[in-house]
Amino acid sequence: MPGVRRLAIWGGPVRKGSNLFKRQTRKAGDRFRRLRGDADTPWRRLAAWAEVLFVDHGIFRLLFWNKRKVNENLWRGAQPTSWQVRGLARQGVRTIVNLRGPRDCATYLFEKDAAEEAGIALVDFVMTSREPPPAKRLHELKDLFARIEYPALVHCKSGADRAGITSALFLLIHEGRTPEEAKRQLSLRYGHIRQGKTGVLDQFFDEYIAARDATGIDFWTWVDTVYDPKQMKRDFHAGLIGNLIVDRILGRE
Repeated sequence: MPGVRRLAIWGGPVRKGSNLFKRQTRKAGDRFRRLRGDADTPWRRLAAWAEVLFVDHGIFRLLFWNKRKVNENLWRGAQPTSWQVRGLARQGVRTIVNLRGPRDCATYLFEKDAAEEAGIALVDFVMTSREPPPAKRLHELKDLFARIEYPALVHCKSGADRAGITSALFLLIHEGRTPEEAKRQLSLRYGHIRQGKTGVLDQFFDEYIAARDATGIDFWTWVDTVYDPKQMKRDFHAGLIGNLIVDRILGRE
């Protein structure tokens, strides 16, 4: 893929508690990156697609994209393939918000190329699945919602957690919905498991709802004067079974 800059920010240290399968997957990713380079020849593109399917687990997303409609302006989903990006363009989608961030992996290279060819704006905006969003990030997200073109799609890897919290915040801070309604975007029907570490995203809404019910405080006043994401993370306790499913069985980012 000539002209596509490779980004050396893939991964980082393996998260504590990761199992042998995840470590081997990371090693396989390193090998595939060396093989495919910029995917600028047929053989390198073949290696790139193998990386997408087997290292980034794209083979599962071929079976279930987890694409859902939030409202008339927003869709949510898992990581799209190149042809799914082209399908979004035919559907009229103007913006894709990539919640995984830019990465040195074939999935991102293909997505970036497909978006450019389809005339869709690709916005990289990193969200996390196991930490409550910092106040600064919430304000940045508010600004993002105000400036992108719609209809838009927000996606993470599986379409469950980061896509869920972002869709919920879209409804709350951009569409003016209640936090109770917004929180429904964090649901098992989308693959979100609140009993694991990803449940801290539910805790975010639960704590705001409790504060609002007790004092009538509005969301942005709560964010700027009361909200303490570090303390929230310390106070949240995930269940053993939930962590097993999220971290080891599903291998969520």
